[in-house]
Amino acid sequence: MLALSGVAAVSGLAGCAAFGGDDGDGSNETDDEGNDTNETNDETDETDAGNETDEGNVTDGDNATDEDNESDAGEGNESDAEDGYSLSVTVETGDGDPIEGATVWLEGDQLATGDAPEEASDAGNETSANETGNETGANETGNETGANETNASNETSSGNGTNANETGNGTDTSSEYENETGGNGTVEFTGLADGEYTVLASAEGYAESEETVEIDGGNTETTITLEEGGSDLAVETEYNSREEYAQPGDSFDDFEDLSSWSITEGNAEEDTDISFTGSQSVRLYTEEEGANMVIERDLESDNPDLTDLDFSMAVRTPTPENIAVELRFVDVYGSSRIYQLPSIAYRGGDAGWFRTAPGVFEEDEYPPEMDFLDRLEVRIHHTGEGAEVWVDDIRTHQKPDSGYVVLGWDDGLRTFYEEASPLHDEYGVNAVQSVVRQWIIGGREDVMTRGELLERQEAGDQIVGHGTHARFAEMEPDQLRDSVETDKQFKVNSGFEGANFLTFPHNSFNSTVLDIVSDYYYAGGYNQAGNVNLTAVYGFDPLVLPRTIGHDLELCQDCVDTAAQYNQCTVLNFHDFGLDNTIDRDEYDQLLEYIDGTDNVEVITLDELWEMRTENQ
Repeated sequence: MLALSGVAAVSGLAGCAAFGGDDGDGSNETDDEGNDTNETNDETDETDAGNETDEGNVTDGDNATDEDNESDAGEGNESDAEDGYSLSVTVETGDGDPIEGATVWLEGDQLATGDAPEEASDAGNETSANETGNETGANETGNETGANETNASNETSSGNGTNANETGNGTDTSSEYENETGGNGTVEFTGLADGEYTVLASAEGYAESEETVEIDGGNTETTITLEEGGSDLAVETEYNSREEYAQPGDSFDDFEDLSSWSITEGNAEEDTDISFTGSQSVRLYTEEEGANMVIERDLESDNPDLTDLDFSMAVRTPTPENIAVELRFVDVYGSSRIYQLPSIAYRGGDAGWFRTAPGVFEEDEYPPEMDFLDRLEVRIHHTGEGAEVWVDDIRTHQKPDSGYVVLGWDDGLRTFYEEASPLHDEYGVNAVQSVVRQWIIGGREDVMTRGELLERQEAGDQIVGHGTHARFAEMEPDQLRDSVETDKQFKVNSGFEGANFLTFPHNSFNSTVLDIVSDYYYAGGYNQAGNVNLTAVYGFDPLVLPRTIGHDLELCQDCVDTAAQYNQCTVLNFHDFGLDNTIDRDEYDQLLEYIDGTDNVEVITLDELWEMRTENQ
């Protein structure tokens, strides 16, 4: 075992073990105060019942179909290309010159004929009834249960019943309805049924345009003219946001000098092989089931004034399941305040270092005097058989002038358009909508059309990406990059002004995902939990934001109150009023009314949150 300043790390001490120096006398010994986790959250064990496969047993758009289920995306009207009609689209400039490499795509109900999902299909598959509502109480970590949950949407892991425009292993079959023009500025779509189609075209340096075309018993041609101009959005990012904003705020402790730190629970040691910054970090570990790990730093001798500050810390763990990360400040009178990340959502291996800027999770009746502190505890709670976590680079951050709420809606479902958007308009607040390209292009009946999304954007909502709705961490790197780039191109072409932001489908990410996604998106995530799960505004990891599942009205209101009280940000996540992971319409109305009546809190979009984050680096 690696020695710390000449003193070996200590396992399971009754009192305090110094990293460097004599053991403590136990006077600062902490107990769990009910903070141990008793429940677990595993979002990757979910199975969904219908339109998306995770086994890769999907039909191939070119040469295979499932005998008893829908045909694949390229066969949306259940006929071979030879049995349908062709549509030839030419894209040209205002001077009549052909534009090579223009992106052209089709929209229309005919593209999903025979493949339209049942109501609420695929909605909310990230969370389910068994994942919400089972969280631990106020004095526990809030790691909600969710292992092996199923939900009643139309998504499956069996491989039978692929969505017309998506396959669970990440294969993107919607390209049958999206293509680029050749040297003559022309692209051809085949196998189309009779009916009306919307043809959209865009190219870099030109404003997007669209035409309505009707196929009526024969092959058809059309020409779309693009004028110079267009969006300032780009497919690729100008910089890696996680590198650019890796160390916001001011350094509080870089773990280079461990003389003020001691071990009070579990095992800990310095690690000179793995660090976020500098020459070393601290590794906390245990092989005991449910055993917590705690290190603490003496603050009384330094007497720092931490009033009106937020905090962040770099974290790395290859065992993210069932873990909560906590910073606990205790003043000389024994009063404490807990900042907590109650759940780490990623699966599929080590995600590398990420920064958490946890929001306030709990505070004693008499708040601690943050300018008269006794100690800081770094606490790792877990309920599994073993855990290994590295921590490094604790930093402080100024607070904004108020608290903030982001109202996130996943999947772009029609329920929002028909039932939730009138409430948003009534209260004058905006939503952040994460939409799936294939479902829009394929004309799914239960999702908003591109026109409806642009209408909501005009009303103030922000339209962001949601990937292919397949698990990113399970995709091969080349396949993931192609999928992410294609998805971003569609958002840019569609004029979605939130195209620089992404919600990971199924909360699925790892280090490879973060590396690739950062080439196309600036911010998003998330680390998701079914309990209070806020973030500091100026210190979060750009692509690992936390959010809270909006399954309970009282929980949502608690998040709003906490954001208002401590000038932090809560991201609340919803899917569909008919699902257990989303409060119903009447409760949502009450929530918006509650936000409207709460002082010192404002509803914002991810773009506004990102602007504050980058301007206060």
